[in-house]
Amino acid sequence: MLEIKNISKTFYKGMDEENQVFDNFSLEIEENKCVAILGPNGCGKSTLFNMISGSLNPDSGEILLDDVDIAKLSEDKRAIDIGKVNQDPSKGVCQSLNILENMSMAFKKGHKFTFKKLIDKNNNEKIIEKLKSIDLGLENKLKTQVKFLSGGQRQSLSLLMATVKKPKILLLDEHTAALDPKTSKIIMNKTNDLIKKEKITTLMITHNLKNAIEYSDRIIMLNKGKVVLDILPSEVTEEELNRIYNEKIEESNNLESEKSEKLENLKQIKKFA
Repeated sequence: MLEIKNISKTFYKGMDEENQVFDNFSLEIEENKCVAILGPNGCGKSTLFNMISGSLNPDSGEILLDDVDIAKLSEDKRAIDIGKVNQDPSKGVCQSLNILENMSMAFKKGHKFTFKKLIDKNNNEKIIEKLKSIDLGLENKLKTQVKFLSGGQRQSLSLLMATVKKPKILLLDEHTAALDPKTSKIIMNKTNDLIKKEKITTLMITHNLKNAIEYSDRIIMLNKGKVVLDILPSEVTEEELNRIYNEKIEESNNLESEKSEKLENLKQIKKFA
């Protein structure tokens, strides 16, 4: 289980641009579930992912993975248990290396290695088996440099590389947003098949409400660092979710506006007191 406990995160502390994204934020994610994370830009989705993966550390609070606090671990150490697929298909792969070399790197995650000893023939059969599982014929292109693959092929390879060691947590950061609708659907189906087969706990940032309903086990909506909706996909249609989404965002923004106005009034009262 992944537990986010009372985390806080503020950027540009003490400056005019100070921005508190989370304040004592808590969230529990059940094992073997796929959770869709929704919300407008700036609501905290990417910050949350970056704190889980280790590219950012919270100012306070705990991030518990199977009851172990990983909040102070380096990103490299967390990468052993946490896989991530980014929006840009090129970010999860090394484009100058070929498919075999990329997959070999994924198999060596968590271990020191040199490029001279990158290819381990003992893993080649496993690599071919993994490539066959996504049914794109990549097992027949082992020597092809990744930069010559299509966006969908690269994203499929990135997905395989992120899950080849069966991580405890998989973070999908809008991983189909840069793809055309047809390719996006293919990647989503392959993602769903893989995480269900391997039973990988998954968090998926998406702006696609249809994907959130179709592929997740739980839908969470964030706004201004708070959970404003936590619902099961079976409880809503896409149209209803879109309506609720807009209502919750407007409601949250109105509350934030009222709070800011009260604070400003207090400042003015103190100024002239």
